[in-house]
Amino acid sequence: MAKKVVVAYSGGLDTSYTVMKLSQDGWEVYAASANTGGFSPEQLKKNEENAYKLGAKKYVTLDVTQEYYEKSLKFMIFGNVLRNNCYPISVSSERIFQAIAIARYANEIGADAIAHGSTGAGNDQIRFDMTFQVLAPGKEIITMTRDKALSRKEEVDYLNEHGFYADFTKLKYSYNVGLWGTSICGGELLDPTQGLPEEAYLKHVTAKEPTQTLKITFKKGEIDAVNGEHFDDKVKAIQKIEEIGASYAIGRDCNVGDTIIGIKGRVGFEAAAPKLIIEAHRLLEKSTLSKWQQYWKDQIGNWYGMFLHESEYLEPVMPDMEAFLTSSQRHVNGTAILKLRPYSFETVGVDSDDDLTKSKLGEYGEMQHGWTAEDAKGFIKILSTPLKVYYGTHPLSEERRTKNETTKQRYNKNEQ
Repeated sequence: MAKKVVVAYSGGLDTSYTVMKLSQDGWEVYAASANTGGFSPEQLKKNEENAYKLGAKKYVTLDVTQEYYEKSLKFMIFGNVLRNNCYPISVSSERIFQAIAIARYANEIGADAIAHGSTGAGNDQIRFDMTFQVLAPGKEIITMTRDKALSRKEEVDYLNEHGFYADFTKLKYSYNVGLWGTSICGGELLDPTQGLPEEAYLKHVTAKEPTQTLKITFKKGEIDAVNGEHFDDKVKAIQKIEEIGASYAIGRDCNVGDTIIGIKGRVGFEAAAPKLIIEAHRLLEKSTLSKWQQYWKDQIGNWYGMFLHESEYLEPVMPDMEAFLTSSQRHVNGTAILKLRPYSFETVGVDSDDDLTKSKLGEYGEMQHGWTAEDAKGFIKILSTPLKVYYGTHPLSEERRTKNETTKQRYNKNEQ
């Protein structure tokens, strides 16, 4: 009896080769496309048709878009997660949930092995392998492209020799399109002195108006409405914001980051929805969270994003961080207002019943109502006590005095 293997099938060259080669080698192949929001219905239909042409016994689409939002994207918004303060780690988080879906399916059908098309030089091999080892222990992991160091020509030639023809032309750029942005690799990015040209991007300015106001309403940190239109389905809300932002070509950038295997990598991306949502959410939080809530949430959000990126989603500490992030959102209610223009946007303001700037105790830089001038002077006197104690015991060092005097002299000279 033939052994069963589940292939994480994307429809690309590497996984197409894997499906055909394993089928030719006598495996009972189950091709599974795990969709986290990046595949269109047309692409999924094409994947199904090609999987059977390649020799698969069965093809399935595993739609985990809602699960991806509920178990990952929601917390990435709560944490304002941006890798290196710019990249919304779209691919990192998507791969984890694709791997989870594939492992779950492999267990359901009693597969003997799981195969994927990752190479040996990237992060995805780690995300897939670690997830499979943890959630589908004992199942063989097959990675033909990695293990055989196959070239594109070798894979294309094999497919053609066995009667399968498709357009696998090596493009200048490679794209990974997802719900949380599109990553772009190759081309000018291989030269650290260059950026991507206009033609490298998939989305361009199509908006008819030079500027547009975008209002995103949040309820307990989650998107509740876009320009006044209510959304129960948060995935559809994200897609609506993407549609609006992409028409202004917003969200373009390039990230240089550390890969899990230790080398640095450079990736371009366009992510209108993530950029707009995170900045709108951050703007609202500035007015609705305390100083220390913001401080600790920044630390947790950064750690949460790093763990997602480095394939540690299954680490037991993740639910603990999610609990903190969820708790922090209980008063993050209201509307953030943004102004969009081609290639950029600006934050305008917020409208929230939980806005802490509306306190009756005082208006910053204007007038205090909750204390007197004498109260303020007494507070400042007490606040300065630790410094007076320290410098009363350890007078300002000669080196620091000299440095301060030199700085003062330079300043005075510049003023002249």
